[in-house]
Amino acid sequence: MTAGARPWPAGSVTGIGSLPGDDPVEAARFVMGELPDLPHLAELPQRGPGAEMIGRSAALLVDLPVEIAPTAWRISAHDGRDVRRARDYLARDLDALEAQADGFTGALKVQIAGPWTLAASIELPSGHRVLTDHGAVRDLAGSLAEGVRQHLADLGRRVPGARLVLQVDEPWLPAVLRGDVPTPSGYGTVRAVEPSQAQQTLRDVLLVAPSGGRVVHCCASDAPLALLRAAGADALAIDAGLLGSGDLDALGEAIEAGTSLWLGVLPSTDSTITLDAAREQIKRLWSTLGFPLGQLAGSVVATPACGLAGATPAYVRRVHAVLRDIGRSLIDDSA
Repeated sequence: MTAGARPWPAGSVTGIGSLPGDDPVEAARFVMGELPDLPHLAELPQRGPGAEMIGRSAALLVDLPVEIAPTAWRISAHDGRDVRRARDYLARDLDALEAQADGFTGALKVQIAGPWTLAASIELPSGHRVLTDHGAVRDLAGSLAEGVRQHLADLGRRVPGARLVLQVDEPWLPAVLRGDVPTPSGYGTVRAVEPSQAQQTLRDVLLVAPSGGRVVHCCASDAPLALLRAAGADALAIDAGLLGSGDLDALGEAIEAGTSLWLGVLPSTDSTITLDAAREQIKRLWSTLGFPLGQLAGSVVATPACGLAGATPAYVRRVHAVLRDIGRSLIDDSA
């Protein structure tokens, strides 16, 4: 795949990652059926510790033992039972996806917590966040990159027809850059990280994935769009409802350079949603950016604003039905 080539077809829609429930077989069947152009490995955090975003990514770490401490996941001398359970959850999810994706060819997405979100969430043995120690951040990012490389290789063997897409979730990155991550006492914050360091560390993880399939998801209102692009993101996954006028130049530059825009246009918890409202939100932004409608379906992927673990099953089904309709409407608008 050449640099920047999109592994998903025009008009694709997808989920951010998490779903309600605790049955990996049911989740895999649902995702493969509802998102045929860009399915993903479902996350089921309602199963408990180890199934949530940080635990799922902790399960991928190589040669960096972790366990759950009273306050958070923590680096330790030996892996705890919680990370072993997290690896078991991941193995079950992969088994279920492999069975449901038998014979599948096309784009297939997996999600991980990014290095800065992990560094802001996981503690050192001292109880301080990994973020406070530059050497520990470097070790964590290297361990994560190797774990992701092995994870993608395993998925490629399980679903040999897949064109793999890696979504790196970085909800903590804006706070890391601002110096707003709280210390354990809650009375202070961790010193801000230089943008150049943040960019390079994120890049080291993104480059493990195939070119064209590197996505960064940030659901904060001040997502550092230019930094994410410079780190190597082929697609920016953001909450459309949080975009401000200050984001428009960065978005325009990204699209001009061939970066895909994954727009979260449907709420992640039960709400009243309609195709017309979601479609108009996308078209209004596209018109403001000044690009021709003919590029729309190839440049934009519609998604929920965030994961759907907190939604009801009925709402999740409605979200996916509306997403499919959005994808078809974008193709019609681009014709």
